[in-house]
Amino acid sequence: MRLQRTRGPARLAPFPVHEGLVERLLAAHASPDAPRDEILAHALGCCAGYAYADLDTVVTIASRVGLEECAGVRLTQVVDAMLVFSTAYLLQSRCGRVVILGYRGTEPSNLGNWLGDADVGAASMAVGGGRLRVPAGFHRNVRATRWAVLNELGAALEGRSLFDPAARVDHPMEALYVAGHSLGGAMAVLFALSIVETTECRAIAERLRAVYTFGQPLTTGAPLPPAAREVGRRLHRHVLRGDPVPALPPASWCRLAHFGREWRFGGGGWTEAPAPAAQLKSLPRALLALAAGKLPRGPSSVREHAPDRYIAALQPEDRVTELGDRAVSRGMPTRHSSSPPPYTMPP
Repeated sequence: MRLQRTRGPARLAPFPVHEGLVERLLAAHASPDAPRDEILAHALGCCAGYAYADLDTVVTIASRVGLEECAGVRLTQVVDAMLVFSTAYLLQSRCGRVVILGYRGTEPSNLGNWLGDADVGAASMAVGGGRLRVPAGFHRNVRATRWAVLNELGAALEGRSLFDPAARVDHPMEALYVAGHSLGGAMAVLFALSIVETTECRAIAERLRAVYTFGQPLTTGAPLPPAAREVGRRLHRHVLRGDPVPALPPASWCRLAHFGREWRFGGGGWTEAPAPAAQLKSLPRALLALAAGKLPRGPSSVREHAPDRYIAALQPEDRVTELGDRAVSRGMPTRHSSSPPPYTMPP
């Protein structure tokens, strides 16, 4: 396993994008059913989207968004023969009170990564006192770095710096947020499920505030154990209507269902969907949907799954972007009605 550490840059105009972000992260999601926070969605979306980059880029973007001089850790485990391509980033606020855990999604040019995504064979994980069916490839990649992630979070709980574990920060970790795009979103959900109602992870689980995902594929089977339903109260899934990935993998491979709250972009803003994205029935139907560029209720494009499309849709109109300009509008993705219809596919 490869471990890297660094520190983000200090404040430099025109940043930060979000003034007082650390205080907002501490105040938000104090209860499981707290509402989605638009500012946090953008900040976490940037962290998730740039998780495809190197560590220096990730901490730079996090610092620009509002985590100035944050400590950054990158954990990478690759075992290509086992289809393991797992990368996790931890971002610790300068004061130590907030930690963001972000998972990298599928790397577009990595064939082994894609083959791991397709490994949806029977696997189950312990969640509280029950068992939950999950795709084997997703679960294997979470497990590959989970122990190292827990060690870093344990250090943050003790008030140690993630940049220099021999040094102290002003405060121990008080709030943990988990985020990811695409496969990274699935890994974020599985990590959160893995720490609930476990003795060894109790202190970390008690500090979990929320899980924000973007373009997350289907990740769990049914029924959900009670502990998983508790995680669902803190889960906010973001879906661009033309993104086909939230309807995958197809049901012919394994039957899965979304849980948590789903937010769909339309009319220039995000609205809670009346029903979650439904699973495509078969692989041929999934391929046809991708090739035809349409879903039954609207246009579809693999491009709509890209992380920059999500960041553009999450961008507040009155703020500078993470790149320091104001060139991107919230209307960049295709606009739809403010009351999105159920995301379904005919049998």
